[in-house]
Amino acid sequence: MKPDLMKLWEQYKEHDDQIAREELIVHYSYLVKYIANRLAINLPNYVEVDELISDGIEGLIEATEKYDLLRKIKFETFASARIRGAMIDGLRAMDWVPVSIRQKSKELEKTYAHLESTLGRHATDEEVANELGLTMQKYHDLVRDASVTAMIYLEDLLPGEENASQNKRMINLLRDDQAENPLDMIEWSETKSILAEAIRKLPEKEKIVLELYYYEGLNLKEIGEVLNLSESRISQLHTKSILRLRGRLSRKKSQVF
Repeated sequence: MKPDLMKLWEQYKEHDDQIAREELIVHYSYLVKYIANRLAINLPNYVEVDELISDGIEGLIEATEKYDLLRKIKFETFASARIRGAMIDGLRAMDWVPVSIRQKSKELEKTYAHLESTLGRHATDEEVANELGLTMQKYHDLVRDASVTAMIYLEDLLPGEENASQNKRMINLLRDDQAENPLDMIEWSETKSILAEAIRKLPEKEKIVLELYYYEGLNLKEIGEVLNLSESRISQLHTKSILRLRGRLSRKKSQVF
């Protein structure tokens, strides 16, 4: 960290200097715009970037207030997950996904969970389509429709949790974060293990898409260029990976908790 930034952090954290706090927020505001623009690429056109930025600023303010200099974690890393999480909270509050699409996504998720539990392996597209009584074209249409919700699913809590905006999210569980008490630490540690196991068991291409999208920050078009696949194919892989994960996490959660 540059000396001038470190000085601002020390002034704010050690002396509650509100001017230093405001300067820090202004300095790091570029993170909000960057994350908002990246997220908006994969969302419907009617989702306004300005709305994402507004929510992201709230996440940045919270991150600034909670950041601990002694933990030696880069603020950019610490803040990015919270900024993105605040934007996701805003999307959820907007209730922007039609009920019919939510229902379709849930139906797919349950079908993946049932088949893969029964088969003990990855369910193929043909098997899922057959289980749903759909032609392959209708199945692909269903996956396409579900893709609008999949963009935010990995940020969400384990299925069944309430008050998502007040809790940690999956994306934060893969980063260095502290639980608020020992019982939380045990539960979130178990959750991290469940998620890691579920990701390890994904088909290889789906695993790569998650890595590039959530941890390398690439959008779907860029991932397509890396893997030499169309953007629509990458979207399909991403959607199916999230459906598999949520199905497995739901099943594992009922077993563990």
